[in-house]
Amino acid sequence: MPRTPPAADTTGRKVPRPVTRGRAPSARDGTARFGRGNAVHVWHGRAGDLPDPADLALLDDTELGTFRRRGAPYAGRYAGAHAAVRRILADHYLGGPPAAVRFGRHPCPRCGDPLHGRPRIVAPATRLDFSLSHSGPYWLLAVTAAGQVGVDIEQHTGRGFGDAPRIALSDGELGVLGRAGSAREYEEVFLRAWTRKEAVLKAVGVGIVTDLRGLNALTGARGPVRIDHKEPGSPGTWLVEDLLLGPGRSAALAREHDRPGPLVLRPADTPAP
Repeated sequence: MPRTPPAADTTGRKVPRPVTRGRAPSARDGTARFGRGNAVHVWHGRAGDLPDPADLALLDDTELGTFRRRGAPYAGRYAGAHAAVRRILADHYLGGPPAAVRFGRHPCPRCGDPLHGRPRIVAPATRLDFSLSHSGPYWLLAVTAAGQVGVDIEQHTGRGFGDAPRIALSDGELGVLGRAGSAREYEEVFLRAWTRKEAVLKAVGVGIVTDLRGLNALTGARGPVRIDHKEPGSPGTWLVEDLLLGPGRSAALAREHDRPGPLVLRPADTPAP
């Protein structure tokens, strides 16, 4: 029998097709969209500053409460990003109306509290995992059927970071940052480290309560890097990749190290099948 050729990710690199164990992909819960290749789909878009009534009509009570507590332009961007997530999940994976998608939380791996763990899809029933991040008007959504995933995006503002580098970076990383030749390069290097670390912590589900200095994110490699971080019930090793979304943005994806597969970048206006 001829062998299936390896898949290619968005950078053209060849990615071996790993063996997926467990239940077969199902069309009913959206996992069939990924086949058996451990792919991750990363969607990206830009939300408007003004709230769209069509977006607000899709949000649940929790999301509407958050929307009402935020001022302009953050409220409109929040509504636009969360409505986009609902449309993508419903139209491309789960079926049904976007407003019917229900969200909840996994228990925190550190304390077991169900109120601040990783987000999850409660209904329709699915094994899909997802992660959402937004910064300024930009948002980023990762969806996969292959374990835990996390993303982070940060808009470049040129305003500086104050004490954040000293708090977030190890001594070695501060050395790399100190060799930046310009303010622009300084911002790019710091946000490369920050988004990589944030993506890992979002995949784990603990947030920045972790000592960020203990995560080694600037290894000198521009391609996928390995970051070790262990929490109860979570993988201890993560494959982290920078996402190239255009100027003015830094972004990273973290996924389980032993479940590699193709990475597919998709703009939000990709039509549903």
